[in-house]
Formats: sequence, C-alpha cells, structure tokens
Amino acid sequence: MKLQCDVEVVNRMLPSFGMKSRGKGTRAVLSIGKHADKTNQRNTIYMMICTAKDRAGSKYKLKDNIEKFFTWFVEEGKATVRLKEPAVDICLSKADANSLKNFLSAARLADRGSDASSLPLSTLTPVRARDVEQPKKKLTIVSKKDYPLTSCFPYSLEQLQVSYCKLSRVDMRMLSLKALRKLDLSNNHIKKLPATIGDLGCLSELVLHNNHLEAFSEALCLSTLQRTLQLLDLSQNRLQSLPAQFCQLKELVNLKLDDNKLVCLPFHVGRLSKLRFLSAAHNQLAMLPSDFRKLSLENLDLFGNPFVQPNPLDHTMKLTFPLPLQEMASRAVANLRLPYGPHLIPAHLCRDLEVAKLCDCGRVCIDFYIKTAVSMNLHQVSHTVVLVDDMGGTDAPVQQHYCSLSCYSEFLDNSLQRGIR
Repeated sequence: MKLQCDVEVVNRMLPSFGMKSRGKGTRAVLSIGKHADKTNQRNTIYMMICTAKDRAGSKYKLKDNIEKFFTWFVEEGKATVRLKEPAVDICLSKADANSLKNFLSAARLADRGSDASSLPLSTLTPVRARDVEQPKKKLTIVSKKDYPLTSCFPYSLEQLQVSYCKLSRVDMRMLSLKALRKLDLSNNHIKKLPATIGDLGCLSELVLHNNHLEAFSEALCLSTLQRTLQLLDLSQNRLQSLPAQFCQLKELVNLKLDDNKLVCLPFHVGRLSKLRFLSAAHNQLAMLPSDFRKLSLENLDLFGNPFVQPNPLDHTMKLTFPLPLQEMASRAVANLRLPYGPHLIPAHLCRDLEVAKLCDCGRVCIDFYIKTAVSMNLHQVSHTVVLVDDMGGTDAPVQQHYCSLSCYSEFLDNSLQRGIR
C-alpha cells in the first residue's frame, strides 16, 4: 500500500521548546507494509515515509499507536495521522482523494492490530528517486513517438499540450487530470469533443486549433466550463455554426474562430460580457447578429468574410395580421419580464424565448418580425479593429429586427433623412 503526496512530520513537543513547524510539506512516498522486528523476529506493520533526502525512509509502528485521524479535508487530499509514540503528527496534503481514503483505511486496520499475515502487504523497501520527485505540473508532447501508450499522464498536471500526434479523438486519460488548467490539443485530427471535458473543473484554456471539429456541443456549453473557461481557440476547424447555448460560457475573455465555415455567430453573442478579444476571420459570415452591438472588445478581427452591403429597403417580412395568440403571449412574457421555465410552459416555448429578438423600440418579437440589415462601424464595439476588407473598411452589416410596421416605417424615415443630409 503506497501513497504519493506532500508530507510534514510535526513534533508535538516543539511548542514546549518555543519552536514552530515549517508549515510546508515535502514530496514523499508513504508505504504501509511489513518489517521484521529485531526484538522478536516477527513481521510488524509499519508506516514508512521516504523523501528525496531520505530514500531509505523513516518507519513508524502502527499497531495500537494511532491516537487520532483528522480527516475533515480528505476530499481535498488532506489528512493528519496523530501517533502516540513518537509524539508526532503526520500531515498529508496534495494527495489523490480516493488513494488517500484507501491508505487511511489500511492504517486503521493496522492500528487495530490486524495480523500482518492476514493483510495483503509487501515488505517495506526503499523507493526509487523518480517516485519522490516534485509533482509535474507541465507536460508538452509534440511527436507521436513520445505519446504515452502504457503509462498514465501525471495526475498533478496543470498544463498539457499534445500536438502533431494525429489524435482522432480526445484521450479519456486526459479527462481524469482534475488539476488541469490548460489543455492544448492543437494540430491533430480530432472530429468530436466528449462532453466529459466539461468535468475538468479548473480548465481555463482550451486550444483546439487545426483539427477536424464539425460541432461544439450544447453539453459543453452547459458544463462547469461556464464558470472557468477564459480562452477558447477553435480556429482552423470545420465549424458551420455554434449552438445558442454557446453564450453561456460567460467567463470567456479570448475567443478564436478563424478559418472555419461559420455562416453566423451565436444569436446572443452580446451576453459574453467579459469577452475582450474576438477573431472570426476567413469564415462565411454575411452579417452579424443584432446582439453584437452589446460587446465591448479590445481587439476584433473579421477580415475575409463575405459581408453583404446593407440596404434598408431590402428586408424579410415575417409579420401576419393579427399576430397569433402564441406570439402575443410570448411577447408579453418577455416584455414584462415574467418568470418562465419548463416547469411552467412547454420546453419549446422556453427555447423560443431564449432567442427572442429586440426591436429598436425596446420591445421583443419572437417568430414574427421584419428583418433587415444596417451598417455599423466596428469601432463602436472594439478599441482595435482589423480591416474588414482590402478596401480599408471597418464597417460591417448587423441584423436588425422590427416588431411592427410602424417601427420599420420609422426606421425608413430616419434612414431617408440621414441620406438627404
């Protein structure tokens, strides 16, 4: 039974001599096993602590020698074992929670006097140097021949880059790295992302540049990535659209979508209130969603998209008279900000309300509206703007919806007046 973690052995007599412990653990391997007792020549169960400076290890007898276990923070990989003789506290930290629980269970059995011959324990031996090295936090693999096939990734990794390895899918072993903050899988052949990427509770950077992705799933948008993901690089893939739920990733600061096949950006892109860097160059964007106006960026790159030249008279009419009852009711719910949810109304109506359009007048429309496009200077939403085309322009068409004929007529009148001036 072995456990890798940080260990500090604190002598409880130190305060009597006016001394304090360091309060900092050392990387170590703890073992529970058999050791021949010189006094009676019988195997006795000991706990052995081996460090880089003491690979031979320090041994502590366990039978009837544990005064108390402190396990309040065992789920965080922390615990303390208080021994009677010598009077020390063995403080454990940075351990895998499940391994720590198993280790403490074995220590309890040994303390209660379980026969050494009845427990499946081996004889204690010194550890190898690599076993007591500081945990590895960063690993870079940029060649298929260096990819680990038989060994696991170090559980302590915070940054992992695996590039140019021709991966066709995400290795599930990566998804057990709970401390991972940055995952770079660029320059592979990945076609689909598993929803379990969303279980990486610390992930703040996800780089998927130059893969074969055709979709970004709703499940990922609704996972813990909502609270952690700050950088997302989906450039050079095969994406044609992003789900409406994409805008739930509200911690995003940097979003890269260049060189895909996107025909539109998420409808509620304006909800990404923390977004500061957005690049979606070389896609198939004809116009931007109306919500785009709400962004507040530092840098914006939309070069190489086939933006259409907006014409106020060129519009799509989706109004009927009178409005259907469902449209009127949905508008009332949205305009009056009434609470709703699948426990109150059908789920498909909830989805309709999630993508409601906002008219210039401030009121909402759902499925019945007049749609056109207006030109917007991108400097209105970004401090720095990469030119939209080779002509030096920084204007782009933005969708605009009108909830009624009167609102659209007012828009046309204003456009005509601006043209006369």
